[in-house]
Amino acid sequence: MTTKYSFSPSQSLFYANALKESVYDPAGIWPEDAFEVSDSVMMEFTSAPPVGKKLGAADGMPVWIDEPPPSAEELKETAEQKKSALKKIADSEISWRQDAVDAGIATEEETAALGDWKKYRVLLMRVDTVKPDWPTLPGEQAS
Repeated sequence: MTTKYSFSPSQSLFYANALKESVYDPAGIWPEDAFEVSDSVMMEFTSAPPVGKKLGAADGMPVWIDEPPPSAEELKETAEQKKSALKKIADSEISWRQDAVDAGIATEEETAALGDWKKYRVLLMRVDTVKPDWPTLPGEQAS
């Protein structure tokens, strides 16, 4: 038995017709503009969207539309996550090198790298995540 689906252009969502009376109607969430679509349409638009696209509607039918650009808040949150991940890397690199220095067994390279990583971490913590300008990781060429 094939489950039939309806599409709502206003919601850009598919709904299982079998759940209309038992779930959607009692909850008051069945859209007035929902209409039944073919299996092929439903399958096409419930698969993974092409890169940079999302499900939308045009002329009442499902279509792939461009993803909107990220908001300023989303960009800031992404930058905050990156900053946190980079700080964890820096903390890890500093920790073992500092242990070697404290134990008096650090090589010259480890001691020099410790200073580079500490400087990097300070610069990283100064990054404004609203308009990030990322410092270069120690050992990498600046681009």
